[in-house]
Formats: sequence, structure tokens, C-alpha cells
Amino acid sequence: MENLLLGQYVPSDSFVHRMDARAKLLGFLLLLAVVLLAADGFGYIWAAAVTAAAVLAARLPAKSLVVSFRGMWPFFLVIFSMNALFSKSGEAFWSWWIFRLSVAGILQGIRAAANMAFLLALSAVLLYTTPPVQVTEALESFLKPLKLLRVPVEEIAMILGISFRFLPDLLTETEKIRRAQLARGARFSGRGVWGKATGVLPLVVPVFLSAFRRADALSTAMEARAYRGAAGRTHRTLSQLRAMDGAALGFCLSVLAVQIFAGYFIK
Repeated sequence: MENLLLGQYVPSDSFVHRMDARAKLLGFLLLLAVVLLAADGFGYIWAAAVTAAAVLAARLPAKSLVVSFRGMWPFFLVIFSMNALFSKSGEAFWSWWIFRLSVAGILQGIRAAANMAFLLALSAVLLYTTPPVQVTEALESFLKPLKLLRVPVEEIAMILGISFRFLPDLLTETEKIRRAQLARGARFSGRGVWGKATGVLPLVVPVFLSAFRRADALSTAMEARAYRGAAGRTHRTLSQLRAMDGAALGFCLSVLAVQIFAGYFIK
């Protein structure tokens, strides 16, 4: 568990692992609302504490999570820069062309980056503790009302489930290809925008080819097993909500209530 991948299921016997997938998905949405409603110092401290509690309850190693997100620092830098350099609030202490920096803009960038970090951590807790099949079944259960509008709920849930299932494999394949290309003398960085764009071609092209090969092999395997659509298919096991699921959802609701109370009444 030294290098966790996004979407990788990690078997364990934690409280979160034993929860029903539907309860986990609802709890994730409630905790997501806690993060999005954070508007001041207390709100972000509360969101950070809730996220840390979710990671601890899932018994996921915090160090491994940090390592798995370490490669995403350019993504967080872009989020911070887009909010800090283009914010119109506050008095600017530096400006050039369409860019401006202000204390309010920097704080807005920090808040946006923190929101994304909390969202990724909560998503990791959901995906690391829930097998892809259970995620698919939970999504299908929540999307069932759309059948009245003739929406292909089963097919949509199947597509999402397959995406969750093969995301860790694709990331692992990407890392293998990257190391193989480096051993062959490939360089993934260059000067200027065009140099950087062409520098990733030795990685992008093989990854896309590998993804297409996996998709072709999967479609062949499904046809060989007489797959004719997800509609009407049954499940081997039927999940049931238990008292622990209700207690967990009640806790998430109370956490959200504290955040709402703090946002509207504590100044």
C-alpha cells in the first residue's frame, strides 16, 4: 500500500469498508457539501477535520495518500493561479496586462485549491473502500427513477463501473510505459509550449493504443459470454442497509448541520 492509485480498491475490515455502497455514496455527497459550504477559517478547519476523520475511519495510510497526490501539484498550481491571477476582488498590489494579484485573490486561490484537495481525499476514501461492482450497483439504484424518462440506467451504470474498474490498470500501464520510454531515451519536457506538447507524444500515443486494446479485449470477452445489455440482469448478492449505515449517515448530516450553523450564525 505504499503507492495507492486513484480508483484502486484496497481490501480491509474498517468501518467504512463494511458500509453499504449506497450509504457511502450518500455520505460522500453530504461531506462534499460540507467542503463546498466552507467560507471562513472555521469552515475550512472543520472541513479538514472531517476529511481527516473519514481517512482515519477507512484505515487508509495518510502518507500513501499524500504520495499518490504528490504528482498532482501542477493541477493544484493551475487551480490556485486561475483564481489568484484573475480575481477582481480586493485592491491589487501587482498587475500586468490581464493579470492582477491581491490578498483577496490569493486567499480565493488557496480556498479553491483546498476544496479540490478535500474533494480528492473524500473521493479516494469512497473508491479505495468500495469495489467497483458495488459502486455500479449503488449508482444504478440511485438512477432508477430516470427509467420513467426512458433513460438507459443500466447501461450508464455499467459504463461508469467499467471506468472505475480499469482506471487503476490504466494508470499502472501509463507508469510502465513512461519508465520504458525513459529507458529508451525519451524526454517528456521541452522548451516552449510546442516543445512541451510534442514532448508528451511518446507517452500519450502508447497509452491510447493500450486503452483501445483493453477496450477491444473487453468487448470480445463480453460478447463471448453472451452479454446482450444490462437491462434485466440480476445481481449475485443483494445489499441491505443496516443500522451502522443509518448511524453513519446521521453523523454526516450532523457534520453538515454544524457547517451550516457556523456559516450563517458564527461571524
